[in-house]
Amino acid sequence: MSLLARTHPRHAAQASRQIPAAWLALLATPVAASANSPVLILPDMADSLGIRTATATWLVTVFAWAMALGTPLMAGLLHHRGLGSTLRLSAALIVAGTAIVAMAPWLPLAMAGRAAQAMGGAGLITASMSLAGSVRRMGMITAGFGTLGAVGPLLGSTIAGMASWRVSLAVGAVALLALPAIMRRADLSAPQQSTPFDGRGAALLVLMATALVLIPRYPLPAVAASLVMAALLALHIRSNPTGFVPASLLRTRAFALSALLACTFATSYFTLLFTVPQLLRDRTGWSTSTIGTDQLVALLAGSGLSMVLAAVSARMSRPQVLTILLTVGALAPLTAVLTPWAPLLLLVATLAVFTTSAGQATLAVYATQAAPLAQRPTAIGLFNLCYQLGGAFGPAIAALITLGG
Repeated sequence: MSLLARTHPRHAAQASRQIPAAWLALLATPVAASANSPVLILPDMADSLGIRTATATWLVTVFAWAMALGTPLMAGLLHHRGLGSTLRLSAALIVAGTAIVAMAPWLPLAMAGRAAQAMGGAGLITASMSLAGSVRRMGMITAGFGTLGAVGPLLGSTIAGMASWRVSLAVGAVALLALPAIMRRADLSAPQQSTPFDGRGAALLVLMATALVLIPRYPLPAVAASLVMAALLALHIRSNPTGFVPASLLRTRAFALSALLACTFATSYFTLLFTVPQLLRDRTGWSTSTIGTDQLVALLAGSGLSMVLAAVSARMSRPQVLTILLTVGALAPLTAVLTPWAPLLLLVATLAVFTTSAGQATLAVYATQAAPLAQRPTAIGLFNLCYQLGGAFGPAIAALITLGG
């Protein structure tokens, strides 16, 4: 039974069984290709918009920022208005954002389009993960993230070479192909709610997440703003413990640990995803296409291994799974820092994507199973917020490391 079905039991039995996991993966995973498609074409994007390459990374950061904010907001929409409203709004945002990116002559307008794409993608991911229901099915989704994330850089470079970088940023719209099948099979009705939407809690969470995203670029003011927003949010949660951020969920150890690890693994992965190609350019004579192809193979290998771990994790204890994730997760950045042999950086990509994909699959289920039934859509949203914060931190950190800020 899916997480959504558990929360809305009227059509519980059929909900996830009627929706093949492949449709759920198609609904959720194209956004990963869209997120990673700028990895190899940042200089082309910068030239087209008349900006520095380091400045062009804002298109990556704003995408991750909107994904981070979109996940809890879309989870709130899912919880209060149901699956149908969430899917329709997500589709509208993706279509509008893609149209804006296709025409935007200036960076700020292109950033707005990317933010709309990301917000819509966050809604599709939230809906898909809420319908998954098991580590195996969740593993198919997150392995799909890893696979399309792996394909993203080379796909973006290829499409940019054949058409335009703007077209390469539109690949997330492929997810809309899954909508008819999902909407035919799923319960789209709005749930009956006895509690109003906590707008103040949502606003404070959005402001805190925005400040956190800006820490790598503006450390002192962003840290100060983060602390202020965190304090205000804590006071709000104390006065409204069942609001947008439930106090009982934050006090649940399994949820808090899972969310923290997801953020850590994602930060490492996205930092390395954008850093490794630049390091290979600096240390080898490889062309962009060679780097993209080799990185693709490395990332696909890691994604495949992550699906294996997700499949067998049900037969393993939770400490065993966490030990594997922590060990491999630590090896990836250590290898990147210490290796004297440049091609070994490709192994770094394999280790990083394995950790984040397998970690997201297993930790997402741990986090949501730790939550009360009524809070599971909220748990999915807050868990994915932590993961997407890593997606925002990583590119910004990579820009500081390899692009000079």
